[in-house]
Amino acid sequence: MKLSTNELKARSDEKRGVKVKGFKLPITFIAEIEKLSQDLGIPQNQLIIQAVELFKSQKGA
Repeated sequence: MKLSTNELKARSDEKRGVKVKGFKLPITFIAEIEKLSQDLGIPQNQLIIQAVELFKSQKGA
């Protein structure tokens, strides 16, 4: 049985341990994320991961 594209993506995501997460954010904030990501030469998801890790380390969580 041939798998659909969505099924293939779901299997791949599960195998890699990733999941899609969406947020509604102000357009200006999204633009900041996009620009900072581009300026630093890193993907947007990596920027957010690093920001959360920095926040956790500063808050002692």
